[in-house]
Amino acid sequence: TGLATAQRVVTVQEGPLYRTEGSHVTLWCKVSGYQGPAEQNFQWSVYQPSAPEREVQIVSTVDPSFPYAIYTQRVRGRGIFVERLQGDAVLLHIAELQERDAGQYECHTPNTDERYFGSYSAKTNLSVIPDTLSASMAPQALTLMEGDTVELTCEVSKSTAQHTHLSVGWYLLQGAGEHRPKEVLTLSKDFTLKPGSSYEQRFLEGDVQLNKVGNTTYKLIIRGVKPSDQGQLYCEAAEWIEDPDKTWKDISRKETERTSLAVVSQGRDLSVDIAATERSLSEGDTLQLNCVVGATKSSSRHFEVIWLLNEMEVARVDPHGVLTWEEEYKDRAKLGQLRAFKPSNAVYVLTIPEVGLKDKGTYQCSVSEMKTPGDLHSVQTNVSSGIQVNVKPIESHMRLSVSTSTPRVTAGDPLILQCQVQGATGPVSLRWWHLPPQHPGRRVLVATMEQDGTRSLGGAYQDGGTRGSPRLEKESSGTFTLVIPSTRGEDDGGQYRCEATQWSRGRNWTGKGEAAVTVSSMGLGLHATLRSRIPTVSYGQSLELFCQVNASYSLEEVPVSVRWLFQPSQPTGPLQELVQVLPSGTVVWGTAQPHFQGRAQLAKVGTSFRLHIHSALPASEGTYQCEVEVWRRNILPLGQPAASTSSNAVEIKVVLPESKLQVATKDSSVEIASGNTAIECRIVFARNNSQFAVTWYLLPPLADATPLQIVRANYNSLLEYGSEFSSSAQKSRFLSQRVSSNIFQLQILSANLRDGDRYYCVVEEWLWLVDGWYKLGEGTSGRTTLKFKLQEHELQVEKTNHSISAREGEEVTLPCRLQGALLPGTHVLATWFQVQSSGRDSALLSLHRDGTVEYPQERLAGRLFLRRPSAGDFSLTLSAVERGDEGEYYCQLQKWQQQSEGKDWALQASARSGYTQLTATPPESTVLSRICSSPPLLNFILYLPLVLVLLLALGVFCWYCKSRK
Repeated sequence: TGLATAQRVVTVQEGPLYRTEGSHVTLWCKVSGYQGPAEQNFQWSVYQPSAPEREVQIVSTVDPSFPYAIYTQRVRGRGIFVERLQGDAVLLHIAELQERDAGQYECHTPNTDERYFGSYSAKTNLSVIPDTLSASMAPQALTLMEGDTVELTCEVSKSTAQHTHLSVGWYLLQGAGEHRPKEVLTLSKDFTLKPGSSYEQRFLEGDVQLNKVGNTTYKLIIRGVKPSDQGQLYCEAAEWIEDPDKTWKDISRKETERTSLAVVSQGRDLSVDIAATERSLSEGDTLQLNCVVGATKSSSRHFEVIWLLNEMEVARVDPHGVLTWEEEYKDRAKLGQLRAFKPSNAVYVLTIPEVGLKDKGTYQCSVSEMKTPGDLHSVQTNVSSGIQVNVKPIESHMRLSVSTSTPRVTAGDPLILQCQVQGATGPVSLRWWHLPPQHPGRRVLVATMEQDGTRSLGGAYQDGGTRGSPRLEKESSGTFTLVIPSTRGEDDGGQYRCEATQWSRGRNWTGKGEAAVTVSSMGLGLHATLRSRIPTVSYGQSLELFCQVNASYSLEEVPVSVRWLFQPSQPTGPLQELVQVLPSGTVVWGTAQPHFQGRAQLAKVGTSFRLHIHSALPASEGTYQCEVEVWRRNILPLGQPAASTSSNAVEIKVVLPESKLQVATKDSSVEIASGNTAIECRIVFARNNSQFAVTWYLLPPLADATPLQIVRANYNSLLEYGSEFSSSAQKSRFLSQRVSSNIFQLQILSANLRDGDRYYCVVEEWLWLVDGWYKLGEGTSGRTTLKFKLQEHELQVEKTNHSISAREGEEVTLPCRLQGALLPGTHVLATWFQVQSSGRDSALLSLHRDGTVEYPQERLAGRLFLRRPSAGDFSLTLSAVERGDEGEYYCQLQKWQQQSEGKDWALQASARSGYTQLTATPPESTVLSRICSSPPLLNFILYLPLVLVLLLALGVFCWYCKSRK
C-alpha cells in the first residue's frame, strides 16, 4: 500500500575479459536505484590470483590516498584513472596493461542511502595475455608512371591461445601527416572486404584488390595508379576477441613500415617530383630522398641533377652520372654518412643513413636538360621540386616504476626491490642507491648493472658483513630486482632509488624512481613476562615458570636465546645464571647453582619458554628472572645480539615440612644454698628424625633489659658462647648438656648470688633434606628462676653512696668496708662490679674465700688492687684513671662458713655496698702549675738576683702548691 523503496544495484562490465599486455584497457561500472546526490563515487580494487582473498585498492573518485603503494605512482602519473561518463557511470582506464594487473576487479560505490538495501559492489575477471600479433612489410620508395600497377605484400601472424579474429587493412598517408590516412581496402574480422570511400568505385571495377596468399601473407594490388595515389602506403593488422556481452573488442593493433609511392604524370614533357620515405624523422633515422624526372623517352635525354638543402648546394650528378660533393659535405661522404646515386636516367637518390639536427630543412632537386652532355650553353629546361624535412631530437619514451614487496621489515629481514623499465629502445644500465633518512642529501651506492650485464656492488656493500651480499638480477626484458639478504637495523630504512640510463646513438637518457622502506629495530616491542601458576610450593612439589616473549615481529623466524637467572632467598650478590638455551638448541648450565641441573626441565611452545623444576628443595626458594636475546635472521655465526630484554622478577617460596616441635613452657624455680646447679629444658614432642639446637638465655633483673645469650649448642653439639660469657672463667662455669633424648640442661658450676636470675631456653628443630640441614621451627621454654637460700646471719656493709673525682692518670680508691667483726671460721668473698646499661653488671675483680684474686677482665689486671689495710676493708684501688673508667661502682660481699671440719662451705649471708660515682677530669695544664712543678725553674732563683722579688713570690706560690699536694 506504501511507496516501494528503490534497491541499489551496481553493474560492472561482464567478464571474463581477455586483454593483451601493453594495451589500453577500459572497464565500465554504473549504479542505479540509489538515493542521495546524483553524482555517485566509485572505488576500484583488485584481487590478484596470488592472494585471491586480499583486496588491493587501486583508485577512487573521492579519496586520493585510496591506492595502495603498488599503484600509487601509476595513478599519480595518469597511467590509471577513472573517467566519469555521467553522475552514476564511470570508465576505469589502464593506459598500459601489465601482467601483474590480472585479477578479479571490484567496483564499489560508498553508501549514500538512508539504509543499506541492495548491492554496493560488483566484480569482473580480467586476464592479461601476451601480445603475439605481428605485422611487417619491407619499406620501399617506388616511382611509377601514371597507369602502372603497384603490388605490396604484408605478413601478419598471431599465436594467441584464445579464439580471436584478424583484420588487415591498407592505408594511404598524404601530405606532412596532418591529414588522416585514407582507407584503401580492408579485410574485416568478419572476412569481408571493405574499400575506403576514395577507392570504392575502383574496387567495384576490380582495379583495387586484396588477396590472401598462404597463411600469413596479404597482397594489395592497385592497377592503373594515378597521381592521387601518391603518398605513403602501409598495412595495419588488428586482433579481435568476442567479450561475454557478445561484442567484439580489438585487443591489439600493429602498423608496418611505410612504402613511398611517387606517380609521374604523362601529361607534361618534363617534370620533377621529389619524395621522401619519411618527412618527419628523429635523430639517427635514415632519410632517403627520391628525385624523379618525368619526361617522354627519358632514357635518351641528358639531365644534370643538383641536390640543395636550404638553397645551398649539397651535391650534383652530371649527365654521365659523375657525382660531385660540395666541400663541406666531402668528409661526411667519405665516412659513408652521405650517399647519392642514379639508379636510372629518370631517378636520382640522396640518402643520409643517420640523420642529424643539422640535416633538417627544405631539400630541392633541380634538373637541367642539355642538348649535348657537358654543354652548359645548351640548357633547354631547368625545373626543380622541393620538400620540407623535419628532424626531431631523439626523445626517450622510457618509463620507470619502482616498487617493493617488503615495505615494512624487521632488522634481519631481506629487502626486495623491483625497478621496471618500459619503453627503452636501446641498451640500459642501472644503478641502485640508498638514501639514508638520518643523512639528508647523502646517497650510498648499493649495486650497478652495466649495459652488457656486468654487475658490481657499492663500497659499503662489498664486504658482505651482516647484510650479506646484495643480488641484482634482470628477471625479464625490463624488470630488475635488487635483493639485500639481511637488513642490519633502522639505518637501512629510507628511500631506495633506481636510476636507469638508456643509451642510443651516442646519447643517453636517465629515469629515476624511488620506493620507501621502513626497517624496525628488533628491540621494538620486544618484551618478556615471567609468571608462575603457583608462587608458593611445598617441599618436594614441582614448580613451573613461564617466560612469555612478545615482539612487533614474528619471533618464530629469528634466532632466540633464553637465559634463566636465579637469586637465593638469602642473596649474596647479583642474580646467578642457572641455564641458557642457545638459538641452536644447545643447553649450557651455569656453575653457581649445580643442584638445579638434575631437577630442571626446559621446554618451548611457540614464543613461551618453560622452566620445570621437579621436587622443589629449600634451595629452590628465591627470585627468578628470564633474559631474552634475539639475533637478525640469516646471520651466522652468531655475534652480538640485535636486541635483548629482561622479564620481571618472580619470587618463589618453598614451604618446608611443618614443625612438630613442642617445648615445656611452664615457669619454675630452683633454690640452692650454694655449689653447683642445673636448669632444665624439656622437649614435649618432636619428629623422630629431627635434630635440635638449644640456646640458653639469662634475663637480667631490669624489666626492659635485653636477654643475654649464655651458650648455644647447635644440632652437632658444638658450643658457642655469648659475648657476656665468653671469658674462660665463664665458659668453665656454664655448660649445656643433653641428658636424654628430650631433656637438655644448663649446668652452672660454683653458682653464686650473682647467678640468681631467670633462665630459659630456645629449641630449634632441624631436619636433613637431601642437600643440607634446614630449620623447621623453634620453641621457647618457660622461665626458670634460680634462688639462693641463705641462713639468717646478717652481713653489715657500709651503704653510703659516694662521688669521687680523679684526674686522668692518677690513682683512686673506691670504698667498701665491712661493719662489725667476723666470727671465727668464716670467710668473706668480695666481688667488685661496674654498673652496665644492659642490666647485667660487669664483674671487675673477685676475692675468693681462699684468698685468691680473679680478674674476669684480664685487661684490667694490672690496674686493680685490693690493698686491705684491715680485715674488713675491701676497698678497690684503681691506678692510672682513664676517661673510660667513669661510671658507678659497687662491691658484693658474701659470708661463707664451714659447717664443721671436713664439711662443705655454706653461704651464710650476702650484702651489697653503696654506689660510688667516679668522674675523670683532664690533667692540669696551667703555666703556674708547670712552673711550680719544675725544679730547674726553682733553682733559677739563685742565679737571677735582678728579679729576686718576682722569684720570691713565685717560690712562695710553688710552696703553696706543694703543700696542697
